[in-house]
This record gives sequence, C-alpha cells and structure tokens, in this order.
Amino acid sequence: MTTETLIQVFASGVATGCVYGLVALSFVLIYKATGAVSFMQGELLMLGAFVVLALHEAAGLPLAAAVMLGVAAMAACGALLERTVLRRTLGPAHLTALLLTFGLGMVMRGTVGAVPAASHAMHRLPLPCAGASVRLGGAMLAAEHLAVIAATALLAGALTLFFRRTRAGLALRACSENADVAALMGVSVAGMHTLAWALGAGLAAVAGVLLAPVTFIHPNMGLVALKAFPAAVLGGMTSLPGALAGGVFIGVVEALAGLALPEGMKDVVPYLLMLAVLLLFPGGFAAGLRGRP
Repeated sequence: MTTETLIQVFASGVATGCVYGLVALSFVLIYKATGAVSFMQGELLMLGAFVVLALHEAAGLPLAAAVMLGVAAMAACGALLERTVLRRTLGPAHLTALLLTFGLGMVMRGTVGAVPAASHAMHRLPLPCAGASVRLGGAMLAAEHLAVIAATALLAGALTLFFRRTRAGLALRACSENADVAALMGVSVAGMHTLAWALGAGLAAVAGVLLAPVTFIHPNMGLVALKAFPAAVLGGMTSLPGALAGGVFIGVVEALAGLALPEGMKDVVPYLLMLAVLLLFPGGFAAGLRGRP
C-alpha cells in the first residue's frame, strides 16, 4: 500500500465519518434533551436530500437557496412532528417514542419510494466541485470529500457558538442537564423539546445534503444512520463532541478496514466497535478514558 493510497483512503474515511458524525449529533441532541432515541433520523436525512433536490431541479431555485430552504423545511417538519405526534409519547415510557419514530421513518421511506421519479432513478446534487480533485503531495483527493469535511467543521463551529452564546442554546443545554431545575429558572421545557427535535431534523437534512456528493440520492440512503448510531454510542449518547468524533473515528476505521479485511467485512466494523465499547465502557468511550462509570 502506497502512502498516496493511504492518504486518499483516509480522506475518504474522514468525509464519510463527518456524515456519520452529523447524524450521530442528531441522535445525541434529541436524546439529551428528551431522553428519547429517534430511529427516524436516517429517513429525515433521506427526505431532506430529496427536498433540496426537488427545490433545485423542480422548483428551479439556486442550489444555495434550495439547501437553506430545504434544511429549514426539515427543521420545521421535526418541530411539527414533536408538537403533533411525539409530545404525548415522551416521558417514562420511552419505548413508545422509539417505536413511534421507527414507524414514522418507515412511512417516510415508503412514501418517497412510491414516487416513481424518486425510486426508479439515481440522483445527485450538481455541486460546483463535483468530479474535481485536489493534489496533496502525490495524492489526488476528491474535492467532494474536502468540501464535506470543511462544511462539517463550519457547522460544528456554528453549533458551538449557538450552545455557548445564544439564549436558546444555553436554555437547551440547561434543559438537557436537568429539566426540573431549568423549569424552575423559567425555561420552557416543552419549547426546548420542540427545538431539540427541530435541530435534530435539520442536522439530519444537512447530513443528507453532504452525503449527496459522495453517493447518490435514493430512498434507501437513510440506512447510513445504522452506522451513525454506533458513533453516538461511542460518545456515551450524552456528548455532542463525542458523537462527532465517534463518527469520524468509525468512518476512518471502516475505510482502512476496507483495505485490510475481506470484502464486506468493513460493514461489520462499526458494530464490533459499538459492542466493544458497551462491554468495556458502558458510559461511553470518552467517559471510560476519564475513569467514570
């Protein structure tokens, strides 16, 4: 294996891991705020990609406007689902919310799959960097991969500022830490739950847009969430930075496993890592390194 090949595989793994990390962020954000695990994040990712595609190709909007409007629409969809369907299921019986989100995800996938234009053809977002490459030393890196990494870094910075500098972000953090104390301080817990589901849906849609240059847009693209969930587990389901780092870690390990292991084995790697973490560090890998249970 040459150094150039290793660099190319590493960059590809980081880009894929960024998508895993963003979906893992949406899992953790919702779980920290509401205590519920949402199993429709993959379908929200898929639906967000199709909404942006429809706004760009069918409605004729510029790509940047289609992306912003599509992500905003998916955030509104997440808020609406929380207000109308999910709110009454949140509470001690979290299994109800889990099953409900799983059912909603299947409905979304089936609905999109029933549209011939969506299910009978593969689609890609026509990004300016599509097909381009950047030379790094002797290695040729796909511009799409670099764009995904850069966009993820910018989004992570924006989220950091949101949670540290805005009233809504601070209120959501307070609600995630202790909802009862936050309510006594005047924070609307119900409003923060709605915001968490909206942000979770928006993050999933962004992940779908970033995944589109790397792969095709199709009804089953949401299955990528099955690899993002182990990334959330690596962070202990409570750490937003841990979820993003876990996604990148899984993406890199999976890419390297594709070189070293027999074909098909790389798809097993995320779940082997998840099982190892659950057995060795039940509170998450980061908590295990800090010596906490």
